[in-house]
Amino acid sequence: MTTKQTIHKNTTLSFTEGGKGNALVFLHGFLENSSMWDACMSHFETKYRVIAIDLLGHGQSGCTGYVHSMEDMADAVFAIISELKIRKVTLIGHSMGGYVALAFAELYPDHVRSLALVASTSRADSEMRQINRDRAIELVKKNSSIFVTMSISNLFGESAQKAFPDEIEQAKNQALLTSKQGMIAALEGMKIRPDREVIFHFAPYPILLILGEKDSVIPYEEAIEQVEGSPVQLASTAGGHMVHIENEAELLDILGKFFKLK
Repeated sequence: MTTKQTIHKNTTLSFTEGGKGNALVFLHGFLENSSMWDACMSHFETKYRVIAIDLLGHGQSGCTGYVHSMEDMADAVFAIISELKIRKVTLIGHSMGGYVALAFAELYPDHVRSLALVASTSRADSEMRQINRDRAIELVKKNSSIFVTMSISNLFGESAQKAFPDEIEQAKNQALLTSKQGMIAALEGMKIRPDREVIFHFAPYPILLILGEKDSVIPYEEAIEQVEGSPVQLASTAGGHMVHIENEAELLDILGKFFKLK
């Protein structure tokens, strides 16, 4: 696999690419970067063209402003896809990456082959969640390191913290590489994102929603309400929010079966 860069709105965008075939585009979550998908990229590059993107303000991609809306991030994804001359893609988004995937689906519907959302939601932030975003922004401004340490720790339950100490430490170290501006811009963007549940009900392509039954970020019982009466495929795992760490083998299996349905 090769890491490449391009310029979008006078800002550097970084992405990793490998393999041949139908394109799978992997979008990471908040405080993550494209490296979170390394296992998926290695697993699927023998059968597919795989692309993992550093979203705006994360990894090696720069910032374009004080706010990175999910639409801004989707535009950046489209810029990369356009440069690679790819017509249709399957988007796989974890958490915030799922929000970006849905924004992309709304903006560029003709370019979507299918969607796979991992520990994510189509719904907008609740009023309380928006308040918490503002509190998070203030903490980032005061001490971003403390914010990162607290945020990463809160993503894992007690059993997961005991089972995956090295992986959690790595996730924290990767998160600490995110600039303050990148953190704030993403928090602002997530706070204002609209509800896109309608896509679950009317999209003309397959959609998969993978949830963790013990997810502390996307409550399971609330999340499954979105797919009721819709054609969305639901897959549940026994772990929490960080499915790619807590249930890696199961995630690869679920995604593999979904991709074969195309």
